[in-house]
Amino acid sequence: MPENRTPPRAAALLTAAALVLPLLLATPAPAAAATGPTAVVSMGDSYISGEAGRWKGNSDTTSGSRDGTDRAWTGSGYDPTRVYGTTYASGCDRSDVAEVRSAPTVAQTQINLACSGATTANVFRAANGGQSFKGEAPQADQLAQVAANNTVKLITLSVGGNDLGFADVISTCVQDYEIWYSYCNDDQQAAVDAKMSTAMAGVGKSIDEVRAVMSAAGYASGSYRIVLQSYPSPIPRSSENRYPESGWSRTSTGGCPFWDGDATWARDTLVPEISDHLAAVAAAKGVQFLDLRDLLQGREVCSTATRLAAPGTAPSATTSEWARFLDMGTTTQGTLQESFHPNYYAELALGRCLTLLAAQTSGNWSCRNTPGQDAAGMYLTAR
Repeated sequence: MPENRTPPRAAALLTAAALVLPLLLATPAPAAAATGPTAVVSMGDSYISGEAGRWKGNSDTTSGSRDGTDRAWTGSGYDPTRVYGTTYASGCDRSDVAEVRSAPTVAQTQINLACSGATTANVFRAANGGQSFKGEAPQADQLAQVAANNTVKLITLSVGGNDLGFADVISTCVQDYEIWYSYCNDDQQAAVDAKMSTAMAGVGKSIDEVRAVMSAAGYASGSYRIVLQSYPSPIPRSSENRYPESGWSRTSTGGCPFWDGDATWARDTLVPEISDHLAAVAAAKGVQFLDLRDLLQGREVCSTATRLAAPGTAPSATTSEWARFLDMGTTTQGTLQESFHPNYYAELALGRCLTLLAAQTSGNWSCRNTPGQDAAGMYLTAR
């Protein structure tokens, strides 16, 4: 039988193939981007989940429809699931008019993963330190499934406020007005500054986590956009508050119990400072930034340009407040966590901002309202 000889070069190629082929077979190919309906996705905390979307302005009437402001009124009782759906039970409070839901023309599908109270750790993937929240998996892990079933075009993120202790700041300032008769802005400024670096690092990591999920799902970096947005001030500067600093009307009527100095600090120092830090994160990570610091200008709780709904005076997008007040009465309306969040009118305005931004494929923008107009009067200015 003739000797079976394999040329040396061919032998080397066969050997290499024998080594590499098992590796190729064992390594899964990169995922292909989904071909489902186009989608816009919102992620983060209460300022984008739709918290307070139940309310069309504010009223001190505690019964019935609360002068037409309470969208949960059924005619005989209150059913918050009419606004928040099944997420009312968990407290995520994703309303039917949340920002992403109020931007129906941006994509074929609107998906809201945000949850009231979420921190940046609730956005990270579980495999990278993410934490479940209110019975739900980390939002980045939820995004993975969304990305597989839809063609995601835009992801808008609002997060970092709870890492900075927004709720604690508000609680402290209210107590200083109601109980201690002292200013909160000095110690709360220090408290926020002490948390700023860690909070912004968490925001940056959140963006990285979103990108990692999208890459693993087979999306090219230029096939979708990420928008990081900031926070509006729900209370006005002192010169624009319709209630006097002395007396009890800011508490019992207006639902804005803050000293003048603290209100002006929050509106003109704290909110702009947070916006500027978030803008810096967006720039460092190469994502678009939507500045919302002036979204509620003239529409804040207790603003001189607005009024409460009352018997015979129905709520209106042009005259009512666009943020939920703090109900300090003996009979509460809704839940405390809705306080100082964008309400129904503001959610529609936020949806308009997102719609306008979707048409801007690059650049950073601020979104503002036009006095005397509803959500149709929202407009962008280059930041």
